[in-house]
Amino acid sequence: MTHSPLAHSLTAAIQAAPSMNAALRFFLVFACLSAVLSIGVSAVAAHGATLSAQDAQALAWALDLQRFHAMGLLLAVLMACQAPPQRWTLLAGALFVAGSLLFSLNIELRVLYGFDVFRPLVPYGGMAFMAGWAALALGGWRIQQVQRL
Repeated sequence: MTHSPLAHSLTAAIQAAPSMNAALRFFLVFACLSAVLSIGVSAVAAHGATLSAQDAQALAWALDLQRFHAMGLLLAVLMACQAPPQRWTLLAGALFVAGSLLFSLNIELRVLYGFDVFRPLVPYGGMAFMAGWAALALGGWRIQQVQRL
């Protein structure tokens, strides 16, 4: 059986692509589930929750940052798949996960369910988000440096 040139090219590209390690698979799945959760929580808030203006604003910010950092986490996975994963890219992914849990999910649980135990950790989630972007920038710089050699 003969394969078309396109099928042959796709097969070669798949075989040449670096395999995804467990951390990258976790980041990919977490990013997708985080995005799904943000959409679901947005729907619940829009159609069923009675919130004060302050809580509605806090929830909106948390959901916006959750979606934004889900995309950032996907970017970290994509960068890690383009070259051997660098420690900075993996660190960025871990920081985006930590930020999503400590900041976004924490605010969502507080606003929607009154779960306030971890509220003091919210600022650390914001710091994790910022550190994640710095680590991703360093990871991007290192990938470029490796390719120049």
